[in-house]
Amino acid sequence: MPHLQASRDGLEYFWIDTCCINKADKAEEKLSIRSMFQWYRDAARCYVYLSDVTTKKRKVNNVVGELCWKAAFKSSLWFTRGWTLQELLAPSSVEFFSRDGEMLGDRLSLKEEVHEVTRIPRSALKDAVLFEFSVNERMTWTEHRKTKLPVDLAYSLMGILGVSMTPIDNESQSEAFRRLMDEFDKQSKCIQDLRLTNPRHDKARIEETKGGLLENAYCWVLENASFRQWRNEANSHLLWVKGDPGKGKTMLLCGIINELQKSAGNTVTVSYFFCQATDSRINSATAVLRGLLYMLVDQQPSLVSHIRKKYDRAGKSLFEDANAWTALSDILADVLNDPSLGTGYLIIDALDECVFDVPKLLKFVIEHLSASSRVKWIVSSRNWPKIEERLEMAGHKVMLSLELNAESLSKAVSVFIQRKVTQLAQQKNYDERTRDAVLEHLFSNANNTFLWVALVCQNLEGASIRNVLKKLSSFPPGLDSLYNWMMQRISNLEDDTELCKRVLAMIALVYRPITLVELASLVGQPGDVPEDKESIKEVSAQDFLLNGATKECFPSGTKDVHYSLFARSLQLLSATLHRDIYGVKELGYHIEDAETPEPDPLATSRYSCVYWIDHLRDAHSSSSVIDAADLQAGGIVDTFLRKRYLYWLEALSLCKSLLRGVVSIAELQSIVQKKGNATQLIELIQDAQQFVMYHKGTIESYPLQT
Repeated sequence: MPHLQASRDGLEYFWIDTCCINKADKAEEKLSIRSMFQWYRDAARCYVYLSDVTTKKRKVNNVVGELCWKAAFKSSLWFTRGWTLQELLAPSSVEFFSRDGEMLGDRLSLKEEVHEVTRIPRSALKDAVLFEFSVNERMTWTEHRKTKLPVDLAYSLMGILGVSMTPIDNESQSEAFRRLMDEFDKQSKCIQDLRLTNPRHDKARIEETKGGLLENAYCWVLENASFRQWRNEANSHLLWVKGDPGKGKTMLLCGIINELQKSAGNTVTVSYFFCQATDSRINSATAVLRGLLYMLVDQQPSLVSHIRKKYDRAGKSLFEDANAWTALSDILADVLNDPSLGTGYLIIDALDECVFDVPKLLKFVIEHLSASSRVKWIVSSRNWPKIEERLEMAGHKVMLSLELNAESLSKAVSVFIQRKVTQLAQQKNYDERTRDAVLEHLFSNANNTFLWVALVCQNLEGASIRNVLKKLSSFPPGLDSLYNWMMQRISNLEDDTELCKRVLAMIALVYRPITLVELASLVGQPGDVPEDKESIKEVSAQDFLLNGATKECFPSGTKDVHYSLFARSLQLLSATLHRDIYGVKELGYHIEDAETPEPDPLATSRYSCVYWIDHLRDAHSSSSVIDAADLQAGGIVDTFLRKRYLYWLEALSLCKSLLRGVVSIAELQSIVQKKGNATQLIELIQDAQQFVMYHKGTIESYPLQT
């Protein structure tokens, strides 16, 4: 019967576990047990024949047909067997058949019945990634299941937990479960250390920040000839989306990601990364590889074996030390060459915002375009010659220029304008005349630039209804012109002009988006800051501030501002850091148990904790900026290290940034050595470095062990 169904479905091969495993060959049996979940996952279809369910009509309480077989379906012994859990959850398609060979439905159409019997969440039965559920929740799915050999219950969970281990002859169930959980803990720690950011959260944050993703603003690309060529032609491995600032590249890629995920089954991976120049976590080539690898192993856990080969020896430093790029590029290359990796899409947004090592990243992408015929790439960037020069060397590529698709882009921007103006009209109670005037002005001046529209609408939110038309006419077309207009308004303020310019200068130079509380503390104006944790997110005008507003924001150059950030950071840290800053009073307090108190004692200084040495480095490149006394015995650095060093390590551990602190201390030593004539401070820094290197593992896990 299976071969007939497989033939009807156009399948060339079919496999039956009870027939196709030679249990007399122990090596084959053990390999099969380890590989079973992956085999089910990669199957085009999984047929489940239920020998205790029939669809032959019979009367039960005068009810004939479907209700009868559904009752039998829900009481089928198949749902009580340990090995069938992976058969239910691993494949992209599971179809149930009665003993008469009649199809009853699939996992999706019968999800209510399956949920009722198994208590497995509906989302897990639909399309959710299993590893979004906690290990405890996944373990409960086996509570009422049994296996012929008790030890097999542990082995049957390997794929469900995303781990692999070799079965051992005559192993007890308790020992097998101990090994299973030990392996799970090791693998979880590896993935946790790999995770620098969760690109899914970055995508959600970006969409929320930009006012939501509009399907009508990106759907044009799905019918675009370049996109269709990349999607459908086997030898088109790379799609390069390029366009000027504010043209909507990032949101376009968000839409493409959604569409690829909609059409993807369990065997298709969609991995992506959003670069952001102003956030040091996600602005380097190494960060891109970590993000892509994290998403790959999150969707296909068996791939983590490529990471574990190196991680089990090196630990977390594998991802963060000076050799991280080399190690990670080798690992990703191995993953791309893994035969078990199915169809996949790798997407990198905003190459121009990859501040560190973008040439290395481009070289890697180009060299591995043909590593697997099943993997395709998308990258996006501004129209930068340096990026274009390198991508010209790539074969099998398709280019999609937003400027060359002006008509489609114009329609997309029009959809965005209508959405933004509708929101404004509702929020501000515009009459029809005002609403139409705003629409007309935006349609006429947007120049196919989403960002210009967003900035103008943001400015209109603060205008009274009677002043809307007057204010509207003051907005010049073009991003740079609009930024100049904003700077002129700041210069014309009666109060706080210099404060505003200082704020803009600092925002332009910080290494990650900062909270309002952090910003107020760095500027030295704590005042009445809103008690929220909203970040100063992407600074879209950063290029303008650094290149077009240098006289206003950086009259003495950026080095002065870096020095101010360095000096202010040390002041904040000296004033706020102390032993047991979270007040837990337990030396054995583990970092994974750490809960941020309310109010957060590190709220004002969390940024400074991590980045004060970075600002010193960028100020140091101009020797005239730094006071020579700062880097001498008795100077502010010397005093901070002598009085607050251990408290600083504790805070770094609580911020989960201790390894970054280790790297920063080495950098501090280099800075001071170049300055010369600071023997005592150099010796102090060397002692500090030796201490943290020796105790790093302990402090990282137990902050109060400093």
